[in-house]
Amino acid sequence: MSKLETNTVDSISGTSTLTLGGSNASVVSAGTEVRSNKLSPASGTALQIGDSGDTITIPSGATIVNSGTATNFGESNTPMFFVSGPNQTISHNTNTKMTIDSESFDTDNCFDLAGTKRFVPNKAGKYFFTLSLFSPDTDDIDYWTSNVKKNGGSGGGFSGVQRNYNNVCYNGILTANGSSDYFEAFCEQESGSNRTIAVSEFSAFYIGN
Repeated sequence: MSKLETNTVDSISGTSTLTLGGSNASVVSAGTEVRSNKLSPASGTALQIGDSGDTITIPSGATIVNSGTATNFGESNTPMFFVSGPNQTISHNTNTKMTIDSESFDTDNCFDLAGTKRFVPNKAGKYFFTLSLFSPDTDDIDYWTSNVKKNGGSGGGFSGVQRNYNNVCYNGILTANGSSDYFEAFCEQESGSNRTIAVSEFSAFYIGN
């Protein structure tokens, strides 16, 4: 049996059809470039490119055009959650954990609504957080501070301050290790007396590595 070594297999000039072998042909050897205008499955409707563990590379400058339905392609932004809380009294100059009692969604069951009121992501990466609150009390309030604590405050987090406003909303991006990091919502006010939070909302979603 003779051996043919080549770097490129292409159709002849003026044609767009390339046939590799006949009914007795074996698999094309690794390292050979195959050029074709269309790849179709031998039978049925499923076409597989590569095997588990393979790396399929799309070179710089190339464009993927999808005119069909993309399944499991790209990020789904999960885990994600959205929770909220009812009326809550906030003492003067006291960093207070937000009362959370309602869950709109929690895709991966990462938010502990019944217990710790913590978000513990099951996937490492960066997350976009939003914490907002509304208070009917506006008089004599110097500052409202909302903050998301990471690992109880020891692992970082973010906070925002509003002066003389009863609506506070802050966003921030935090990184989780996907195994033990946890996140909680807090707020604080400086008015000299107790104030009321009528509505609080806390949410986050995965945005990537």
